[in-house]
Amino acid sequence: MVVRRRKKSRKLRGRTRTMSWGRIGQHRKSGSKGGYGAAGLGKHEWTWTIKYAPRWYGKKGFNPPRIRAGMVVRTINVGQLDEIASLLEAQGKAEKEDGKIVVNLEKLGIHKLLGEGRVARPLKVITPLASEPAIRKIEEAGGEVVVTRAPPEEAEEG
Repeated sequence: MVVRRRKKSRKLRGRTRTMSWGRIGQHRKSGSKGGYGAAGLGKHEWTWTIKYAPRWYGKKGFNPPRIRAGMVVRTINVGQLDEIASLLEAQGKAEKEDGKIVVNLEKLGIHKLLGEGRVARPLKVITPLASEPAIRKIEEAGGEVVVTRAPPEEAEEG
C-alpha cells in the first residue's frame, strides 16, 4: 500500500479551525449530504437515479401468488411411497382398506405425487396434485389415486 506523501491534514495546518467550511455547519450533518437515505432521488440526486437506478420509479408488475418466490412444493415419487407404505401403516399414519394401503399425502404435508419408480402393491393415495405417470403406475398396480385439488383450467382462446 502506497502512503500519500502530502496529506490533506498537513496542507490545512495553520488555517482557521473551520477550514473554510463556515463557522456553523462546518461540513457536517445531513445538510451536506443532501438528506438521509433515499431523500432527493427525485430532486437534487436525479442524475444519480437516472444513471444507477433507472427503474426506481414507475410500475414494476407483480408475481401471481401461485408462483411467488420462496414457495416450496413438497413432492414424493411413487417408488418412494411404495417403499415407505408399510412403515407408514405401522406408525399409524396410513390404514388398510379393501386390501389397499390408504395414504393421505395431504395430512403428511406433501403437495404432489410424481411418477418416478415402480409400484409393487395396491395403494390408495389421497393427494392434492398428481402427475399422469404417477396415476397410471398406481392404477396398473391395482390401486387408485384421489386428487383433491382440481388442475388449473386452460385459458380459452378468444
